[in-house]
Amino acid sequence: MTVALTSFDMAALLDSDEAISEYLSQVLEDGDTDELLRALGHVAKARGMTQVARATGLGRESLYKVFAPGAKPRFDTVLKVIHALGIDLRAQPHGVTHAST
Repeated sequence: MTVALTSFDMAALLDSDEAISEYLSQVLEDGDTDELLRALGHVAKARGMTQVARATGLGRESLYKVFAPGAKPRFDTVLKVIHALGIDLRAQPHGVTHAST
């Protein structure tokens, strides 16, 4: 008996600002840099890689390379992508949770 598996596309689940915020918050809490890059790639795909490439000034191919496994992008490139995605990062002391507004 052969079982057909469908591929999982995380970007398909990131269909709202709230879903993206929750996803990235969880990844940031885990503290894994490689996972954060993968997560930003999923968000970029969900938002439209062409649009993100245009907003960052990077070519689409370069943007895909930023999120490739094992990539070590420059910090300023990661910040450009975060900004292009419309994401705000905030610093707060450990153990403090933010109140939803």
